[in-house]
Amino acid sequence: MQNTIKGSFLFFAKLVSLNIQAPMALRTSFLMQVIFMLLNNLVYFTVWWIFFTRFKEINGWGLAEIEAMYALTAASFGTALVFGAGARQIALKIVHGELDTYLVQPKNPLLHQVGSLSQPSGWGDMITATVLLYMSGYGTLVNIPMLLLFVFCGASFFLATAIIANSLAFWLGHVDQLARQILEFVITFSVYPQNIFPAGFKVILFTILPAGFISYLPIEILKSKNYLWIFGLVAACAFYLALAQFIFYRGLRRYESGNKIG
Repeated sequence: MQNTIKGSFLFFAKLVSLNIQAPMALRTSFLMQVIFMLLNNLVYFTVWWIFFTRFKEINGWGLAEIEAMYALTAASFGTALVFGAGARQIALKIVHGELDTYLVQPKNPLLHQVGSLSQPSGWGDMITATVLLYMSGYGTLVNIPMLLLFVFCGASFFLATAIIANSLAFWLGHVDQLARQILEFVITFSVYPQNIFPAGFKVILFTILPAGFISYLPIEILKSKNYLWIFGLVAACAFYLALAQFIFYRGLRRYESGNKIG
């Protein structure tokens, strides 16, 4: 069992390493994607800076908390793009019968698909996160271990959401647009403080759409220093990853080969 887990980890690490190096070979294209994503994020965040020139806080959250919230979301999503952008293509691979390549190999097909693509724009997200965390004051040396854990969990939530949404293609067919919209919903609600939403909607943000776990709960942990909540965050992260794996392999039983040659 340990050898299997270790082998899967080493395989995924090597696969991701190769896929990260591939876009870097086209340096101009790589740098342009990184820079444009960085600028896009900073332009979007300008709205919050303008807002806080007139208002001091939103239900106890000031500019520092909003900066940290946006930073965690950007870092989590950027990490998911760099290390697992293939998760967003699962639906297309299912519909076109292109999972055959992974199924005939002695490697975990889900890991293989998730790690089959790396998007350079994710680096722009991570640079944005570094800048905003520094500006927020939450990016201290003491907080770095927790922040890294929060980013890992946030990226896992994004990947789990992408896998679950795209795996619906096993039952519903062409759902790639729907899957993209679901992921965008999670991103959108991750960059707004959840304390502005009614209680009923908060339930959705901690269940169907795990946006609350990506940024809101981590910031509350940093603010309140209630570190026991970390166990709840990690447990939720493990649950969503397990659920994503279960749904993918459950749907895989319905998969029909594309019988493609080449």
